[in-house]
Amino acid sequence: MKKNLLSIILCLAVYNLSAQTEVEPFVPGSTLEGVCYYLPRTAFRVTVIAEKTTTRPGDFYKYADRYLRLQNVPTEESVEWHLKSITLEPYGKPDKEKAFSIKLKSKTVAPLVGLSRDGLLLSINCDADEKFLPDLPKPEKGQAPENPRSYMTQEILAAGSTAKMAELCAQEIYDIRDSKNSLVRGEADNTPKDGAQLKLMLDQLDKQASVLESLFSGTKQTDTEVFSFFYDPQQETNRDILFRFSGKLGVLDADNLAGEPVIASVKAMEAIPTAVPNEETAKKRAKMEHGVYYNIPVRTKIKVTYGGQEFVSMETPMAQFGIVEILSNTLFDKKTTTQVTFFQETGGTKDIME
Repeated sequence: MKKNLLSIILCLAVYNLSAQTEVEPFVPGSTLEGVCYYLPRTAFRVTVIAEKTTTRPGDFYKYADRYLRLQNVPTEESVEWHLKSITLEPYGKPDKEKAFSIKLKSKTVAPLVGLSRDGLLLSINCDADEKFLPDLPKPEKGQAPENPRSYMTQEILAAGSTAKMAELCAQEIYDIRDSKNSLVRGEADNTPKDGAQLKLMLDQLDKQASVLESLFSGTKQTDTEVFSFFYDPQQETNRDILFRFSGKLGVLDADNLAGEPVIASVKAMEAIPTAVPNEETAKKRAKMEHGVYYNIPVRTKIKVTYGGQEFVSMETPMAQFGIVEILSNTLFDKKTTTQVTFFQETGGTKDIME
């Protein structure tokens, strides 16, 4: 079995061919000789990707209207958040109320049991790979604005006051625009004949003008931030607040009223029929009590909405809304070595092979 599984071979001397593997509910302190395992609940890793746009005023914002006729330019730093995406990834979480023990008995041939690192039953008599949640996306820093001083002339840098620097900088912007117009019209002395070279020169002039204009109009930088947390639905619901979100503050805790709620709804799409008890069923059940317990999950619809917009709509099986059943212990006795694998997210049977 692969090294990331807890693999346990429970093979003892065979003295009695009628002896069978026994599995019973795990009771701490009383089940002394056994291998304990859990059945899972289906929980989710919630990954939130949000964009953070930081707006900063330019050094010459006070002179934006006077020299460049720019109005409504930022006068102080501000931050704006935008909710880009929400994803839910199911995983199996040990259910502490569904703990069982495979007893170690002499005169018994017990199975090869594969467990996950946190004790979930993955397989019997065969190998099964433990699954892990994928790595989270990496946050991304937006491109930082260029330093406008790199494009200032010596005269601008030598100016004795901010007002004079703003005046000279505005004049430089107008000169760049004139140079661009001359190139476009073919009136410049150094107009290149090669189209690619002309485009390169025009792009460079646009860049110079844009960077210098940012001294008046301000700058914006957009970063991508990643947030992650876990969600374990306890019951069907129309309104679970996963977290809150604010356009000014970003992702907030569910109880922080500074943001608007991001709502999850969880609804089972089917109901597993309840067996009608009768004497024959009761006898069969009694004979199976020492078998291997597993989950029968229920397909569930999950939606996540924020501000009237639906970010998640998915269907997935979930263990906690289903029932627990038993694989007969006769499948794992001396005469039969049945191979079984289980879904790690739900505890349901994946494959059964003899």
